[in-house]
Amino acid sequence: MKETAEEKRNRLLNLAKSSVGSAYAGTEHSITQAIASFNELEKARNLVHEKLEEWYGIFFPELRLTNQITYAKFIIAFGKDKKAADSAQLAALLGGAAEQVRTQAENSIGREPTQEEYLQLKALAELELHIAETGDALDKYLETSTKALMPNITYLIDYKVAAELLGKAGSLDKLALMPAGTIQLLGAEKALFKHIKFGSKPPKYGSIFKLQQVGGAARFDRGRIARAYGAKLAIAARADGISKNFIADKLKAQLDEIIKKQSNRPPKPGSQNRFQARSQQNERPRHGQGFRNFDKNQGNWRNRRHGGR
Repeated sequence: MKETAEEKRNRLLNLAKSSVGSAYAGTEHSITQAIASFNELEKARNLVHEKLEEWYGIFFPELRLTNQITYAKFIIAFGKDKKAADSAQLAALLGGAAEQVRTQAENSIGREPTQEEYLQLKALAELELHIAETGDALDKYLETSTKALMPNITYLIDYKVAAELLGKAGSLDKLALMPAGTIQLLGAEKALFKHIKFGSKPPKYGSIFKLQQVGGAARFDRGRIARAYGAKLAIAARADGISKNFIADKLKAQLDEIIKKQSNRPPKPGSQNRFQARSQQNERPRHGQGFRNFDKNQGNWRNRRHGGR
C-alpha cells in the first residue's frame, strides 16, 4: 500500500526526533554549555569585583587584598565600620595580614559608609560570592565529566582547555576527525580569518595557548611546542572518540621529551633580534614618521606617512 503524504510526514518527523535525541544523549553537549557558562561567569565575577573595589575604595582606599573572595568577605564583615573590627575576626579572615590592615583602617583617610551605602556594598559582595560558588560547582562538574568523556585528552592538557576544544569542535566525533593543525588553531578563528582576509601574520595557537607549557615558553619556542601538542592531541582525540583505548601515558612521555628537547635547544641566530625589531616596528609611530600599511589592491605592504593616501 502506497504511503500517504501525512504518513510520510509523520515518519520523517519521528526519524528527526530520534536523531536529535540520539545526538544529545551523551554528555559532550552539556560539557560545551558548561564551559561556556563557566567562562561567562568568570567575566561577570571579575566585572562585579572591579566595581566593588572601586566603590569601596571611596571608604577604604588603603585596603589592598590580592584575593577577591577575601576582599568581598571583608566588606560583608567589616565594611560598615572598619575601625571597630575585632582582632580575632580579622586574624581569622586575613591571617598574617590582619595587623597591617588594622593599622591601615585606623589611619585611613576614607569615611565610613552610611547604612544605605553599606547595604548596597554588602549586596554586591554577596553577589560576587554567589557567582564564585556557582563557578566552583561548574568547575567540579567540568572536571569529572570531561575526564570521563575524554580520558586521553585530559591526561595531556587541563580539563578546562579540553572542554574548550570540545566546544570549538562541536562534538567528540568531529574533534576525533580533525587534523593536528586544525586542533592546534581551535580558538584562533578571528586571527585566522584576519590573516586570510588582510594578510596579517598567521596564528600559531588557539586555546592551547592557555597551557603553561605553551604560554610560558619562550616566544621563539611557542610555535613548535604548540605544533607538538596539536599532533599528540589529534592522536588522543582519535583514541577517545573512536578506539576508546587509553594511550595517553605514552603520548605524555613523548610530548615531555619533545618539550624538553625544544627548551634546551638554543634559539636561531638573530631570532631574538628579529622579534625585538618586529615589536618595535609594530609600535605606533610619532606624527610625521612613516609606517607600514597593507595595500589590499596590490596585495602587499607599502610605506606611507600620516595623513597621506
